[in-house]
Amino acid sequence: MGTFRVMRQDDNGNRFLVAKGLAEAEARRVADDFEARGHKQMYWVESEAADPAP
Repeated sequence: MGTFRVMRQDDNGNRFLVAKGLAEAEARRVADDFEARGHKQMYWVESEAADPAP
């Protein structure tokens, strides 16, 4: 299973963490909610399992 995060990219290409530690379905709901608001930014869901070790 694992946890997921929601990311955002603004018009200048800057990427930001929106939310983390979510179940996949919840992360997709959060991203979809932001997309539905008509923001110009792009939102997507990523698995946190892909993070490299510090």
